[in-house]
Amino acid sequence: MPNIKSAEKRMRQTVGRTESNKSKKSRISSARRDLTDALQGDDKTKADKAFNGLCSALDKGAKSGVITSNKADRGKARAAKALAKM
Repeated sequence: MPNIKSAEKRMRQTVGRTESNKSKKSRISSARRDLTDALQGDDKTKADKAFNGLCSALDKGAKSGVITSNKADRGKARAAKALAKM
């Protein structure tokens, strides 16, 4: 346990931030999985909807600092390329 009050507060804050970051990363992974499944199924409308969901999740992750903006852009570009291949 920390001896300093500010360190105790930092520990409490870290717990909340860790949970928040986990949920945001999980949302990105789920959206990526949904897109992959939609691409396998050959359903264009479902794939478009999954692509929009993935882009949204990546942008929100980048906005909150969970992932870098470059990683979000790279993920969107790869997803768009896979969707165009369909």
